[in-house]
Amino acid sequence: MDIFKTIHSRHSYRGTYRPTPVPREDLITIMEAGLAAPSGCNAQTVSLIAVDDPVVLEKLKDVMVRPLGKTAPAFICVLTQKTATYHGNCYNVQDYAAAVENMLLAVTALGYQSCWVEGYVTDENQVGKKMAEILNVPAGFDLVCILPVGIAEHAPVLPKKKSFEERAWFNAFGNISDGSIR
Repeated sequence: MDIFKTIHSRHSYRGTYRPTPVPREDLITIMEAGLAAPSGCNAQTVSLIAVDDPVVLEKLKDVMVRPLGKTAPAFICVLTQKTATYHGNCYNVQDYAAAVENMLLAVTALGYQSCWVEGYVTDENQVGKKMAEILNVPAGFDLVCILPVGIAEHAPVLPKKKSFEERAWFNAFGNISDGSIR
């Protein structure tokens, strides 16, 4: 799939998934795309765990407080390390955001669906910590989001996007095409 077509066809899928397993080679391809993402000061703060074993998946799904992604035949769990780089800066959030976007594009290019599931994984429900315990994630790593991966059971409903002109300008905020400022 052409990269621009992939970008424009990627969206968050919040529906149910078919029980069709995702081949390991596809999960590897998706994770390789994530690990190829840029990393602040090359700190490489992102690690990934693909889960395709039905027993482990069921344990993870049991700690989930919302149904989002619960029917997916595979998860990719995104881990991060808060690693200080030059001048004490830490870029782990930017690192895993770039990795997740690369993986979402790879998911789309391979014909699967997914959704960036982070909010309830990292909130007070401690879902991420419970999942990390199930996956034997060592101290120093935080499980910050999951990507359910699979084939959509139903046709995805695409959200309406604001127009380019409402969100992008040249040379100053609000500039319209004739160069004047609104």
